[in-house]
Amino acid sequence: MTKRSATLIIDGQPHIELPMHSGTLGHDVIDIGSLGDHNVFTYDPGFSATAACQSDITYIDGEKGVLLHRGYPIEVLAEKSDYLETCYLLFEGYLPTADQKADFEKTIRYHTMVNRSMEQFISGFRYDAHPMAMLCGLVGAMSSFYHDSLDITNQQHRTISAHRLIAKMPTMAAMCHKHFIGQPYIYPDNSLSYAENFLHMMFSTPCEDYPVHPALTRAMDRIFLLHADHEQNASTSTVRLAGSSGANPFACIAAGIAALWGPAHGGANEAVLNMLSEIGDEKNIPKFVLKAKDKNDPFRLMGFGHRVYKNHDPRATVMRESCNEVLTVLGLENDPLFKLAKKLEQFALEDDYFISKKLYPNVDFYSGIILKALGIPVEMFTGIFATGRTVGWVSHWNEMITNAYRIGRPRQLYTGPALRDFPPIEER
Repeated sequence: MTKRSATLIIDGQPHIELPMHSGTLGHDVIDIGSLGDHNVFTYDPGFSATAACQSDITYIDGEKGVLLHRGYPIEVLAEKSDYLETCYLLFEGYLPTADQKADFEKTIRYHTMVNRSMEQFISGFRYDAHPMAMLCGLVGAMSSFYHDSLDITNQQHRTISAHRLIAKMPTMAAMCHKHFIGQPYIYPDNSLSYAENFLHMMFSTPCEDYPVHPALTRAMDRIFLLHADHEQNASTSTVRLAGSSGANPFACIAAGIAALWGPAHGGANEAVLNMLSEIGDEKNIPKFVLKAKDKNDPFRLMGFGHRVYKNHDPRATVMRESCNEVLTVLGLENDPLFKLAKKLEQFALEDDYFISKKLYPNVDFYSGIILKALGIPVEMFTGIFATGRTVGWVSHWNEMITNAYRIGRPRQLYTGPALRDFPPIEER
């Protein structure tokens, strides 16, 4: 194969030849690793044109609205698979056989319990502590309990840690919810499926069990599945950067949770509900749509469009189906908030401005509505996102540790003062 390269010319100096690489799909990349030898670096705030790693896990084509996990379209996985099978695919790299799937589900099922000390740890938080603050602390603290599997150079240890994280995250998220609302913790029930068990821990009490409708279980499983991985987003990049220092997996995932907590990343579905509350009534939709079109108005329609997807969000189509099913099962089609959401969706899909800008409803628009319909407080939305995304984080972390890697060390464009003399304090 002919080697390809790009030529860089800087102020008439000798040409710099930079190798080019091609992936299985997507854009070619220019290898700029040698630029430092020429006393020059690239400048790319937000890394919008920089590939920081090589990965086999997830591929996104934002122009065409394509999302592939290990080569499988997200729509196919949502239709034919389930969350735990998708977890196996992401982490192991291939779909499991029936026996492998059964063994994996059993492993996850019997790792769902957490150490009793975790309950005391949570009790130390304020009664109204945000669930994400608690979850970040809990996951980081897991490294203090599992000294038996913290050798990151050992693949078996990495796998055990991944299984523990995937299994215990729903338990810890539900515990954070219970603390937040002042109810006793509910232990996991290993006779239930992953999504069903999560809803059981969220809504059952010692006084009354919570019967989970199959449609609600499917919707919850899809929410986890559709959030399982999304390539090199802010939180995944954070996990990789933390992992590049050799940090243990629990510390790395805690770092990812902290990054996800930001409203520009994991808080989008919560922002959808806040926006709907601000609009208030169907009759106000035209006014707020006009505000959204006005570049000088700070109001934005949350849950529409996506930084990566310049076409439709492939996850949104699947989530829309689940949204309609959940509202029907719960008899909420005529609830004012959800009627407002459906009317806003219809308005935007038929408006020339939104059509021309390709501002279609994204996955956050529908997942926020589903979670609200299930009775989950908005403070828990990002914690549920983190629960589903855990497998993506540990898969990328494991991939990085498995391959040759270097500690992350971005450079900068320094614009501060040049060398200055230090004046005595009486002369300042």
